[in-house]
Parts: sequence; structure tokens; C-alpha cells
Amino acid sequence: MANTIPRSPSTAESRIRRRWLLRPGLQRTRQQRTGQQQTGQLQTPQSQTVPRQRLPRLPRQELRSRLELAGLLLGTSVLYLWNLGASGWANAFYSAAAQAGSQDWAAWFFGSSDSANAITVDKPPAALWITGLSVRLFGLNSWSILVPQALMGVATAWLLYLAVRRAARPATGDDRLAHLGGLLAGAVMALTPVATLMFRFNNPDALLVLLMTAAAYAVLRSIQDARFRWLLLAGVFLGFGFLTKQLQVLLVVPGLAAGYLLAAPVRLGKRVLHLAGAGAALAVSAGWWLAAVELIPAENRPYIGGSQTNSILELTLGYNGLGRLNGDETGSVGGGNGWGTPGLLRLFNSEFGGQIAWLLPSVLVLAGALLWLGRRAPRTDAVRASVVVWGLWVVVTGLTFSFMAGIIHPYYMVALAPGIAGLAGLAGVLLWQRRSLPAAAVPLAAAVAAAGAMAFQLLGRSPAYVPWLRWVVLLLALLAVVLLLVPPAPAGAGKALQRSTAAAAVAAVLAAPLAYSLTTAATAHSGAIVSAGPAATGARGNLAGPGNFSRQGTLAGPGTPANPGTANSATRAAGGFGGRGGGGGMGGLLGTSTPSDALVTALQTGAAKYTWAAAVVGSNNAAGYQLAAELPVMAVGGFNGTDPAPTLEQFQQLVADGKIHYFIGGSMMQGETGSDAAARISEWVAANFQAETIGGATVYDLS
Repeated sequence: MANTIPRSPSTAESRIRRRWLLRPGLQRTRQQRTGQQQTGQLQTPQSQTVPRQRLPRLPRQELRSRLELAGLLLGTSVLYLWNLGASGWANAFYSAAAQAGSQDWAAWFFGSSDSANAITVDKPPAALWITGLSVRLFGLNSWSILVPQALMGVATAWLLYLAVRRAARPATGDDRLAHLGGLLAGAVMALTPVATLMFRFNNPDALLVLLMTAAAYAVLRSIQDARFRWLLLAGVFLGFGFLTKQLQVLLVVPGLAAGYLLAAPVRLGKRVLHLAGAGAALAVSAGWWLAAVELIPAENRPYIGGSQTNSILELTLGYNGLGRLNGDETGSVGGGNGWGTPGLLRLFNSEFGGQIAWLLPSVLVLAGALLWLGRRAPRTDAVRASVVVWGLWVVVTGLTFSFMAGIIHPYYMVALAPGIAGLAGLAGVLLWQRRSLPAAAVPLAAAVAAAGAMAFQLLGRSPAYVPWLRWVVLLLALLAVVLLLVPPAPAGAGKALQRSTAAAAVAAVLAAPLAYSLTTAATAHSGAIVSAGPAATGARGNLAGPGNFSRQGTLAGPGTPANPGTANSATRAAGGFGGRGGGGGMGGLLGTSTPSDALVTALQTGAAKYTWAAAVVGSNNAAGYQLAAELPVMAVGGFNGTDPAPTLEQFQQLVADGKIHYFIGGSMMQGETGSDAAARISEWVAANFQAETIGGATVYDLS
């Protein structure tokens, strides 16, 4: 009797059955073969007349969707990879650390600036783990350092596509519309100018954004699938995000936690316990490396760059933590006022606006409309959960960047891009589907109008840059607004009008960011502070060009002040050496040294006898020499020359032990606070050793 009870088909069986139903010919072939087996009429391979089977073809719509997704990812890859090598070492500070990690596993683990492990960079090493392995595998060149970041950008666009499509599919009941929403989210992410910049650059921000996006996808997947393991995976992603750029990763945690606490399909107590488990996964994923650094004796590891006490905890909570919020950062180059006065409109000013602000007002309008339309949806509604996750991502991160008083640079804005893209893709298609309702059509039209107005304003800050584009974008936005607000067209002309409306809206939203992104990709970028797009007017006078940002009071190149006469009064010269001539000039705080062939030869001669081929004040200065000679160069004082590493006594002992061959002199701006050990070392070297000039650089032979 048990065999007579019908069994419901499994999901896999149902999928196979649907595929067979799409191919009746194959179904008949299967039935014929089954009948032959039952009647014993089996044929030998030589006499078999059943035609050879082919794999079932994909339905045309699914094939089209896959090709469109492939087109998005391929286009993103081209944008991020084209002419990538033009940027050279990009941020040589991190390139030198990648080179060091490729030569020594301890340097790789700690994120040291040199392979002899004098001092680390001022960030945890997760991003350097990837580039260090890439250099170890493919050799030291700009492509091995920069390609990993470009691939991270492609992966970020893909994850956004997946997250938006999964949320939109049940809400729309239309696979095609959900797919288009995912494509729109991926395109907005890929074409955000600051994203194009940072996924072609080797700062840690590229990996940070990828890990935060992966965490958001995992949280939303956990809500939709009711699987706790996805939430644990999100905690792991966030933990490694902490090991990429420390406390900045926590800016997305409120949105992720609120989304899960609101919408997860389990009772409240279990939701709280699940979040505690994810928090534990975050702590373990981040804490194992911090614990290792703290437990290893200081004499057995490099100095922790960016700290004044050789402590990773100090770096975490101070220089890279609360100091970014309140401006109390010992050893820094000054507060955030150099990038605009903190306030609600900071992200729209000349330094930040062109990087990220194109769709910022629009997505806030869209998010509010979507929450209103879904106010009666079940608690577990995936759309509302997504709006909470992406919306709080934008609000919390945006407000933090707006009001923080510590160091902030324009490229930090890439952290906002996934939240903006997720809201744009999800809300865009859902409101489009309901555009017959005024509650959807009006906010959608308002969002397009806001995008057009913002583009008109931002493009106007670069009057010589494609001057006609701002007018075209404005006209497209006005056209799209009118078409969105007109009554639905008759059945005959409906599709054509819909396509025209959608095309005008998408063009108005993406045309200006696309132009900025293309300009960014066509421009070589190098140095410590970079920005996307063309130069903008009204940027407080500290825009050095479309590729490089140079802060007031710092050296942007070999001995050349970015803004003569505006140096901070607290600036101190580290020894006052010359070394500004020829190719051996000092790079300064934000620039990178470019050594001459003669100096490189001198550094390489007899290098096997020494632990460090040379020592020089400042990490950027050291990076240029190290990358050229591919030998350890000690960065005295760390990034700003303000870390007490080494002290004068320690440096004197290293010289006495014959571990440092040369000291390379040059002037360099230092921070407003911090140790003066670098200046004391420079003065001691100048007083006790004979200076010589090699390739235009002032050099002291310490041997």
C-alpha cells in the first residue's frame, strides 16, 4: 500500500520536469526509451535508432538575462582595467608594503612597510595580504598590484545585482523586472566616479567596500532564506573588513542589524541571539590578528605605524578610531577642516560632491516612497528589510562623514556607493512597476528631477568640462519627469512610450556619472590623496589637478609646495636637508620619491651586507626608493614622520651594528603633533656623517 501513495516532486525534480516540458521532442524520446526498457526491447549501440540527446536549451528570456549580466560585468571590467598601468605604483605607500610582503612572510602578516620589518603601515594588513600574494605570484609591477582592486569592483557590482534581484523578484512577481533592477544597481555602483577611482587604485577602500557589500548580501540572504549561517558569514565579512580599515566597517552595522532584527522570520528572542552570534563571529574574525599582534613581544615584530606607543589598540581606538570623529589624532597632519567645515552639506561641496553626491538626494526620496507604499507589508517583507539595510547604510555613513572632525579625504566617499546603488536599483524598479499610482509616480519623477538638478549643479563646477553635457542631462531629466507624470498611454503605443520614458530616466541619472567615470579611468592617479573626475572650482584652492589632491601645507612633489605660502605654522622640517635636484628628490608627505639610476645602483651595491639599504624620513619617501631598488628601506617616523620609531638611541645602535647603509636626506612636512624622533635622527646624521650627492639626492654613508 505504501507504494500507491503519490509522492510530491522535489524542487530539483520539478525543475527537470519543467525543462522537459519545454522540449516535447526530448520528452517523447525519454518515454520511448522507458517503454523499450519495460518491454525488454533493448537495442545494441550499433542498432539503436534513438537520436543522440542534446542538453536542454535555456529559455530565451533567461539566456537574454544572462547575456545582459555578462555585459554589465564585462563593461565594468573594461572600465576598471583599461590602461590601468598608467597609474604606475598608484599609492606607493601601499605598493611598497605589498613588495615587502612578497619578500618576507612576517612582513606580509604584519603589513610592514619594508621586508626587514622596521614599521607597519598605519592600517591593518588585510588588503595587503591580497596584493602581497599577487606580487609574490606575478612579480612586482603596477598590474599585479592594481588588478586585484579592479576585480573587487566587478565582484561588488555582481553582489549588488544579486541582492537587488532577490529582493525585487517576489515583490514584483516578474523575473525580468527584478533582473533589470539588479542591473540598474550594478550599473549605478560601477559608474559612481569615486568607485571607478578606488577600484583602479590600491588603497584599502576597495576591499573594504567589497566586504561590506558581501556582508549586506549575506544578511539579506539570511532574512529571505531563514538560514542563520548566512548571518554568521556576514559577521566574518565584517570582521575581515575591520582588518582592512578598522572601525570604519562598523558604520554599516546599524543598518544590517536593524534589517535582521526587523524582518528575520523567527521570534524576537532568537533574532537577538542570532545577532549576538554574528557579533561573536565579527569579534573572532577581527580579534585573532589583534590578539596575535598584542601577544607577540614588541622586539619580535615591527613597530605599529600610526601609534605613539607601539600598540595596535591605540591605533584602533585613537588614530584610526575616535580620533577620526573628534579630530584628536596624535601624529596626524591636521584636522578635517582642510576638506570643508563639518556640517550637513559637506558631502555636496566642491571636494566631495563630484565623487558621490549625484544620486544622494534621489535615493532618499525613493527610499521614503518605498517605505510608505510597503507600510502594510508583513514584518518579514524582504523589500522593506532591504530598504532598511541600504537606507541606514547611506544615512549613518553619510552623517558620520558629514560631521566628523578628524582626517577625511574625498575618496572615503566610496563607502557610500553600495547603499546608494542598492536603493536606486530596488526602489527604481518597484516604483516603476507601480507608476500608475500617484504615490509611486510622483516620488519617481521627483527622484529623476533631483538627479538632473544635482548633475547640472556639479557639472557647472567644471565649466570647461564638456560644457554641453549639463544641458543635455537637464533636458533628459525634464523629459523623463513629464513622461512619468502623464496618464498611461493607449494600449497600442504603451510599450514604445514606456521604453522612451525608461531610457530618458536612466540616461538622465547615469550620463553625468558615466562621463566623470570615463574621465577618471582615462587619468593616471598617484599619491596619497586622489580624487575622481575633472578639477572643480570652489575647492578651497587645493585641487592640484584631476588626478591628484594636494592638501594645503604639504609637499605634492619633489620639493614643490602645493600652495606656496600656505604651509601650516606648526610644520617642522625633518632635518632641513636639500635633495631636491634631479631624479633623487624627496617626495614629501604625500608625494613619492623618484630616485635616479645612479642612486638605485648605489643602494643595490653591497646591499647583502646590510639589513636596510637605506633609511629616510617618511613612508612615502621610503616607498619610492624601495620600489626602485627592491630592497628594504627604513621609513623613519612612519607615514607622517611623527611615530617614535625608531628612537634616536635605537637608530644609533642600528648604525653601530652596521645594519643601515645610507641615510637619504631631504625636507619633509610633518604633522602638528607626535614624536620628534625623526627630526632628532636627521640632525644627528647631519652632525656626524659626511654628506655626498648621488643623482641629485643628498646621501650619508652610515657605514
